[in-house]
Amino acid sequence: MVRKMADRLQLLRDRYREYVDTFRTEDGKLPPMMQLKLTHTAGVVHAARLIAKGENFDARTSVASEAAALLHDTGRYEQLKRYNTFKDSDSVDHAVFSHDIVREKGWLDGWEDKEAILLAVLVHNRREIPAGMDALSLACSRTVRDADKLDIFRVLEDQVEHCDWRNDSRAFWNLKTDAPPNPAVCEAIRNSRPVDYGSITCLADFVLIQVGWMISGLEYATSRGICADRGHLEFRRRFLHGLTDSPAVDELCDFAARVLAE
Repeated sequence: MVRKMADRLQLLRDRYREYVDTFRTEDGKLPPMMQLKLTHTAGVVHAARLIAKGENFDARTSVASEAAALLHDTGRYEQLKRYNTFKDSDSVDHAVFSHDIVREKGWLDGWEDKEAILLAVLVHNRREIPAGMDALSLACSRTVRDADKLDIFRVLEDQVEHCDWRNDSRAFWNLKTDAPPNPAVCEAIRNSRPVDYGSITCLADFVLIQVGWMISGLEYATSRGICADRGHLEFRRRFLHGLTDSPAVDELCDFAARVLAE
């Protein structure tokens, strides 16, 4: 049974790679923003494996969670091709788009856990996980959501350190870089509530939402431990101080530090 699951997972990797290859240019390269998403997907898969190991998942849950992690952003390539943006509100809900593409491609046909994997893909970007899921769907969804956040932390840091983000901030939704955070965003984070993305007005909001994830958005202790070990919080504190002098930065970062230390 374990061997069969491993074979299916390898076939899924092959199909995913072949699909992504259709977006390559004549020289065999992906457009930079698509390459960013391919690298991100690899990071999410890696984080999902770490979570599965840290939380002692059984083989079935581990494989299903990794499959969902691999597929969670399938729609991003076509989204960028059609709309030249990753901002869902200006294009399509990328989770729904990803879910629909995977189902239409039939990559999971014959998988016992097909519906659990597809559900995890569908809900990975929702503000909250819907109630009423079975145990496997819930584990897959939690894992993908945590793994996605963990690699989004890395993506932001890579963009800040290696890209001219002040002049090309598509990865940051082309947000203003020199404005204080929206009090509504700070209030939601302060009260451990999901932030309405419509409240995002500037880059400081965008980064503070990630601080909020560290407070109330990571489901597993393993995920919080990875976040703390990688220094993601302190990077954001330093970066935010370069964007704004709002006292909310240290207030909310201190709050996150306490949660990660628990």
